Amino acid sequence: MAHEKTILARWLALSILSLGLVACSPRQLIVGNLADALAGQGQMAENDPELARDAAPFYLKLSESVLLQQPGHAALSEAVAAGFTQYAYAFVAFEADRIESRDAVAASRLRQRAAQLYARAQLHAVNALDNRYPGFSDALRSTDPARWPVLKAADVGLAYWAAAAWGGWISLSKDAPDIVADLPLAVRLAELAYRADRQWGEGALLGLRATFEAARPGGHRQQALHWFDEAIALSGGQSPGPLLAKAEGHALPTGDRAGFESLLRQALAGVTPAGDPQALQDEVMRRRAAWLLEQSPDLF
Repeated sequence: MAHEKTILARWLALSILSLGLVACSPRQLIVGNLADALAGQGQMAENDPELARDAAPFYLKLSESVLLQQPGHAALSEAVAAGFTQYAYAFVAFEADRIESRDAVAASRLRQRAAQLYARAQLHAVNALDNRYPGFSDALRSTDPARWPVLKAADVGLAYWAAAAWGGWISLSKDAPDIVADLPLAVRLAELAYRADRQWGEGALLGLRATFEAARPGGHRQQALHWFDEAIALSGGQSPGPLLAKAEGHALPTGDRAGFESLLRQALAGVTPAGDPQALQDEVMRRRAAWLLEQSPDLF
């Protein structure tokens, strides 16, 4: 509630300030300022997952409404895509995993909801890329590599969240062949982002590429392993995300229980500095790592 009030207060303050600037198209100024504020809000540090879970729906719905008025606002598009993806992963899909053993029907419903949220995130990010690069989606689908889009470093965040959300959507849509058939496009988008900035997200982008490589039909396990290790190195071994990705994407499917548990313990041992924008994401990853460690005897 406090988080929601903070956003609302900022919105009202921006609105009141803008009313005095009548020569500058008041409506557009208000919406533009609000879009900037909401995009910045999405980057603020937060270390309380429960508070973030409760505040996220208000933030995401408000941000979507503003984005309809400012479809070319790349920073807000990225924040919204990231918000929906993280909410789906941390608070919907993860909850489905946790309750599946005692309520498979409820878990299935949650996964359907998570898939819809991932699809929503993917749409926001891809629409933003199409806005920045007219014809982007068509070029991405081309069978001719010479026609594939070329991204700038500033676009990598949008591309990452589009690809990550796409991957999440696909993973929860195994009964929808038309959605699963788009996996090569998600893989391609992650590759294009990698070409623009291979170090983006301190290993997050490399971890996504590794996860895709390990999961896709015909993927090269050794290449995936190399990318997993490179992602961990980029994060200095402190970020739980790349460690968790390797545990679930490599150690678990290969039956390496010792490696699986070692990676999870490393993820739990890390410390995220106070005020770091990654604090919430890291806490979510550590909670999943702790849960997976508890489930290890049943997973192997």
